[in-house]
Amino acid sequence: MDDIGSFEVRWIRGFTNKSIEFVDNKTVCYKCGDNICFLDLQTKKQNVFPSPGKGIGALTVNGNHRTFAFSEEKLTPSIFVYIYPELQLRNELKGSAQLDFTSLSLSTDGPYLACCSSLPDHTITVWNWENAEPICTKPHAGQDVISLVFNPLNWLQLCALGKSSLTVWNIEKSANIHLLKPSVIELPANDGSFAERLVATSQTVTETLPYFGLEMPPSAVSGLVGEKAESILTKLCTKARLTPSAICWTPTSELYVGCVEGFLLLVNPESLSVSVIFNPTNADAVPELKNTNFQSLSLNHKGVIAVGKERTVHCVQVKATQINITQTWQLEEPVTTVMYSPDCETLLFSSNTGQIYVSSPTRPGVIVKLLDFLSGDFVAAALSHTDKNICVSVRDSGVLQLWSANGICLGSLSLQAKVTSLACCPIAQYAAVGTALGYVLFIDLNREQQPRLVHRVSLHHTPVDHLVFDQEGHYLLTGASDSYIYVLDAKPSKTFSVIGYTVVHRPIMSLSVQCIRQSAQVKVLAQCSGQQLTVLSLPTRDLSGPDCVDRHGCLSTLVLKASTYEVPDPLNSCVLGVSEVFAYCQKRRTLQRFELPQSTDGPSCEQVVQLKPEQEVRGHPLGPASLFLSPHRSWLASVGRDGLLLIRETASMERHIELQCHSCRLGGVRSVSFSADSQTVLTAGLKDCSLVCTDIRINSMGAAKMAEATRYSQSMKHLLKNIFHTENPVLVELPEWGQASPPGTVKPEGSEGSGGGHCVDVTQQDESYNSLPSAPLSHPTWLESRREAIIKEDNEQYSETKKNLKKTIIELRQNIQEMMRENEHLPDIERLEQEEFNLDVEEQRSLEAMVEQEVTRVRNEIELENLAKRYLRDVLRRECWESLKVKGKAIKAFHSEQQVKNYPLKEQTDKEVEDLHQVHNVRKMEKAASTSNLDKSFNPTSVKEEEQGEEGPDAESAAVTGSFSAELVGSNPYIYDQFSLQTTEQKINQIILLQDVIRRIKTAFNIDFEAVYKQKVQELNRVKDRNRHITEIMLELDLREKLWEPGLTISEQPERLLAVDHSEIKAEKYLSPEQKKEEERKKLEEQKSLGAKGDTVRDRALDDMMNAVIEVKKDILKMEITRPGFVLTKADKDWSEEEKKVYKEYEKKKTALSEEKEKYKKSIETEMKKLQASSMDATERFDETLSKLFEKKVKCEMAIYQEELKVTYLVYSVLGEEEIRNRELELKLKLEKTLAFKEEMRREVKRHEEELEFFQETYESTVAEDKVLDKDFRKEFFDVRSHVVDNLYKLFKNRPRVQKMRTQTDNSSILFKEQRLWGPQAPDALSKMLKAMEELDAPENIPVGVSPQIWERFCLVRRVKVECEQKVKVKALTLAEMHAFLQRRREEDSAAQQEIKNLSDELQSLHRDKNRFLKDIMVQVLLKQGQVEVSTTGLTADYTDSVLSNRSEPERLNRTIRTLGEQKIATMVECKDFRKGIIKLQWELRMMGMQIEHLNTKARDIQMLRLSEEQQDYLNKTGRDNRVSKQVSIMEKTLAFQEKTHLKSVKWRMKKIEQLNRQAAEKAKENATIDRQLPDMQVTVAERTHIYEAIASEDNHAAKTEERYQEILVRSNLEECARVQAEELAFLWAEVERLRMKNFPSLDQLKHD
Repeated sequence: MDDIGSFEVRWIRGFTNKSIEFVDNKTVCYKCGDNICFLDLQTKKQNVFPSPGKGIGALTVNGNHRTFAFSEEKLTPSIFVYIYPELQLRNELKGSAQLDFTSLSLSTDGPYLACCSSLPDHTITVWNWENAEPICTKPHAGQDVISLVFNPLNWLQLCALGKSSLTVWNIEKSANIHLLKPSVIELPANDGSFAERLVATSQTVTETLPYFGLEMPPSAVSGLVGEKAESILTKLCTKARLTPSAICWTPTSELYVGCVEGFLLLVNPESLSVSVIFNPTNADAVPELKNTNFQSLSLNHKGVIAVGKERTVHCVQVKATQINITQTWQLEEPVTTVMYSPDCETLLFSSNTGQIYVSSPTRPGVIVKLLDFLSGDFVAAALSHTDKNICVSVRDSGVLQLWSANGICLGSLSLQAKVTSLACCPIAQYAAVGTALGYVLFIDLNREQQPRLVHRVSLHHTPVDHLVFDQEGHYLLTGASDSYIYVLDAKPSKTFSVIGYTVVHRPIMSLSVQCIRQSAQVKVLAQCSGQQLTVLSLPTRDLSGPDCVDRHGCLSTLVLKASTYEVPDPLNSCVLGVSEVFAYCQKRRTLQRFELPQSTDGPSCEQVVQLKPEQEVRGHPLGPASLFLSPHRSWLASVGRDGLLLIRETASMERHIELQCHSCRLGGVRSVSFSADSQTVLTAGLKDCSLVCTDIRINSMGAAKMAEATRYSQSMKHLLKNIFHTENPVLVELPEWGQASPPGTVKPEGSEGSGGGHCVDVTQQDESYNSLPSAPLSHPTWLESRREAIIKEDNEQYSETKKNLKKTIIELRQNIQEMMRENEHLPDIERLEQEEFNLDVEEQRSLEAMVEQEVTRVRNEIELENLAKRYLRDVLRRECWESLKVKGKAIKAFHSEQQVKNYPLKEQTDKEVEDLHQVHNVRKMEKAASTSNLDKSFNPTSVKEEEQGEEGPDAESAAVTGSFSAELVGSNPYIYDQFSLQTTEQKINQIILLQDVIRRIKTAFNIDFEAVYKQKVQELNRVKDRNRHITEIMLELDLREKLWEPGLTISEQPERLLAVDHSEIKAEKYLSPEQKKEEERKKLEEQKSLGAKGDTVRDRALDDMMNAVIEVKKDILKMEITRPGFVLTKADKDWSEEEKKVYKEYEKKKTALSEEKEKYKKSIETEMKKLQASSMDATERFDETLSKLFEKKVKCEMAIYQEELKVTYLVYSVLGEEEIRNRELELKLKLEKTLAFKEEMRREVKRHEEELEFFQETYESTVAEDKVLDKDFRKEFFDVRSHVVDNLYKLFKNRPRVQKMRTQTDNSSILFKEQRLWGPQAPDALSKMLKAMEELDAPENIPVGVSPQIWERFCLVRRVKVECEQKVKVKALTLAEMHAFLQRRREEDSAAQQEIKNLSDELQSLHRDKNRFLKDIMVQVLLKQGQVEVSTTGLTADYTDSVLSNRSEPERLNRTIRTLGEQKIATMVECKDFRKGIIKLQWELRMMGMQIEHLNTKARDIQMLRLSEEQQDYLNKTGRDNRVSKQVSIMEKTLAFQEKTHLKSVKWRMKKIEQLNRQAAEKAKENATIDRQLPDMQVTVAERTHIYEAIASEDNHAAKTEERYQEILVRSNLEECARVQAEELAFLWAEVERLRMKNFPSLDQLKHD
């Protein structure tokens, strides 16, 4: 058919809201299926651009340059770059992805495109799409990237938005070299806080080794190595962070980031700093923004346009940390995307429900709905075959839409139901719609703007999968998975009545119909399974007679002819032709054609006819596929999951034309519909939300075939014209469903009509139209209603007959009951069995069979449940009981709650025994080797050590080994010394040996436990024997006391838990007759054995031993003296002498017997007490034994815990060594990678230095050329006069004023107007400069005196100069870039060098710590109280600064210290005495010196003394006697006065002495009293002193020490102060002496003078 023509897409409809972009200021584009739609916002005109490849993947647009790019959907897809509106391909980019692209982005200021591929490489690539060359690539960098956005101001910055991350990629450029360098943005935590990572990067380095070894990072602890391990640990050990949802660049090259949690962030890509602009959890947050998740952001002059969760859009203004809302838009539907046009004048909103809104600059603040496509997948679409050239579509949401021939939506109707199928009637303007609840809805389409529901019928309880009209509009046929096919009258005049139904064998997979006008038949093809086809034939006449349909509505075989066919391979789809069947086989991936035999027109037959394909051609590459036949039956259309539409001729199926109309990755095509003239095809995608209308364009060679299709269409139109004009008015007159029921129809109960013409609820009683088909049946179908009507009719017709039958049955029942009551009183021989009264034996048998079946089912369930329980019991018993070599049990004391348990032990496995044996062999070899080495290195020191070891091995064993196990099971010679464990192998061997020691301890204790257990069993047997005798005695004494009967508990006999006692079963045991007989037989045998056994051997021996005394004494208690008979017959006074003697004898015997009985009772009571005391003593002795066993159990527990603690320490040490090895390996791997990176960077730096040097030379040569041009200017014009040359030189230096070079066009956004100039923009700048130079080169600018020839030469020279200057500028920029690039590489090289140094240092530190860790062994030591000399704070002592040593060492050291201390004290006493003599001599020496100084001072004073005249006279001895006498008289008077005063003083002193004597007597009395109280007070003081010293000894000691220290300090200060004052005093004395000598010269000086 490829010679007929090709396809041309007329229009396409649908909207997915995945990507919508401005391609220019007034046009937007979006992806729709496998096409790109361009929508003009002003004219609303839509253009469709089909994909040149396989589908449309990612899409990106650059509205400033009217460029768009998209990727294919295939393996190794390409990226196409097009120019709008020419739709001209600029380039195709190949080879950067294997499967698909997740995101594309076009830069604003250059021909650059960024793309991110999906699995498996996740590569980010930046292309120069003009040259189709990738400039830089970064593999494995876009694992979760969903969007890429270039910085509008700098194309060298690219932001990658991931599902949970944000990364800014910087493109570092050096000439033609580009590198992608990531900068990961650390987002805040979910609460907005900036938390640090929890992952440690290295081990903790400390001076002292921690108690539990080194602290390793999580990577070393987990054992994970590599980049993946690091990423895993980072995710596990890092707090949950905010999830970015939208990004937007700012004019300052910063990023606004919106988060799903409602946060708005500002990110600085240079410093990587993040600041929280809006936090919804803050109390002062803007209330309107608290429910905003910022899923879309856009920037304008006033602020940020933010989209929230609701139907509101806010314009947010951000100033520093302040945020406020400047404008708010309220929309009809929730908005998902908001964006500005490139000129920032038009604001576009798009909704996820398919609406597009626009806010234009002419009407600011007013939002206009541009389009309302609705969203959701199309379920089906069909072209109307009537005069109105419209098409109908239904979506999965239940919305029916009408489309014009140009793709304009004329109207819609919401059916409020889940829709499954659609078909258009050829004889009236209506459509039939099938729903998931089994309804068929009839929609009137005459008013396109307001379609309405006019009828509804319920046919199935399952979804209506198939709806088909025959070509002439006789019938409407429905099919579903319930195997029912309903035939409805398609005429509105018949109110779409149901004619009947038929049932096929299996669920219906496909349904097709053909109307054969010649035979007046309608043939129906139903595919019931993969290989079975059923062809039904219906006449076109009226089928309303009883001979056509039975009472229940089933079509009669007289009118319905059925034939069954079977094909060799399973089919996926089939369609019926005139006398042939076209089918698609997915197994063979072929289209097949089958010829139907002519017998199909004859009567139906039961046999299955085998069909073989007459023709088979290749089908779709990706199936399964569906087939559709054109109305004129000449063209066959096939669609599949590959999205291809193939049309071929039925006569020659080898050739076809094809169109990729839908996406293969979204399921391909769901449905296809032909127009009446077969020249238009309407397809609906499965999941791409698109509807495509395609025209078949015919060339000249296929004109005849198209004319044939046109003729058939016109003939059918002419044929159906009359019936259309008859039926369509009836349809128009039908009322809307729910407002009024048409005549002849029954409205189901509970149905509700719609309130308007655009929304109809057809779900009836269903709560949700999205409910599953298997939901409970909520509506009666047409068949069920008809059956109910028949039953009701039959009930009305036969009501009297039923009443009579019921009455007769009741009478018969009463008679039979009377007969049964009489039968109960008849003799046995005449009595009938109960079953003989049963009139309905078959019913009884059926009930019995039903009961038996139910009993069998319940029995099977119970048996299965019991089997499961038995299996669980066996597993538990095998794992927890039978696997134990020693079962766990306990021994309980007789008279207390004390209980001792044994140690349950499992049998040692072969591996454990083998490991232990291997360790023993290793230890034997090590001991042998150490012995030989010891013999070789024999010396006296070792002999001394051996002697010391032999002296006290027992004393040091527990302390050194760290446990009491040696005291319990003896020492194990193979166990390592704790101080010699160095290697990992030794520690593992030690663990195995210690586990063996633990097992030996438990085994030894279990032996003692079993002995005690047997002792208790023996004691219990003895107590039972004693209790048996005590019971006999109590019976003889007729005592009713409760006897103490001890026994074994469940914990002592745990095996009783595994056996079920009959007393535990509360229900009565069911026994079969055979089991009952067996039980009776066993009871008889037991009775016989007991009778034959007789007395026990023990009883006979006891009787022999007691010489039958016991039996005799037992008879005494039973003996009674018979009273004489006359006592009862005669009175006392009537007795004879003989009778009196007899009575006296009776009295004596009676008294003797009573005494004997009392003696016997006392004896047996004594015996009973002895037996009870014996039981009590024995049980108490056993309790003492059990207490000793308990004490041993405590010791065993201590030893076991001690050994387990050692095992724990060893395991921890082994794990620590493993962690150190892991860390060492990790550091080595990092070091190797860093070294490789360093070497690579070194080579790169060297290469870039060479390139820079070469380019520097080129730049210098270019600069030199530019200078040469400047210098050679005058040489170029040597033939011109000098003043003209000067003018020309001024013009030579003149440059035009051009606009600053920008990368945007003139109509670009002014938000991003300051942009940098990059190397690729230089040609554009040069062209602008040359263009501006054309104005300067114009002839009107020729100066005076310059000829045109010289001017042309001048212009040429100037242009060369300008070009050279531009080259210099470009190369200067490039040189600066290369310098910056080289500097960054050098910094990276330095950073790598520093990283190597850090890793090496860390590795060395790890080695040091490892050596310390291996040497610092964890040793467990047991010390007695008093041997620990460490201060205790709290409950535990701090052994951080402690030293462990042998006890003999500190004792020997103490003895030495004591001896040296005594010697030191004696020496100190001698030194003290000698020092006393020295001090005494020094004191005498000082005293003499002071006396000398005093005498010298007196002599000096005397010499310096000034004498008066009297003194001179006295010295001259003039009048001396008078003066002496005068002085003597004065002295006598003075003496008399002193004697008088002395007497008075003596009297006062005597009085004072008497007073003191009286006070002394009183004090003596008080002292006597205190002396009597002193002993008690001394005791109290001693106790308090002891308590105070015990409690506060350390505090007192510290206080005394501090007090002593303060005294020493004060004394030192005082001595210093005294020394200073003495020095000052000496100085002052010297100064005084000097001044005195100056003012008062001495006598010596006077003499000399």
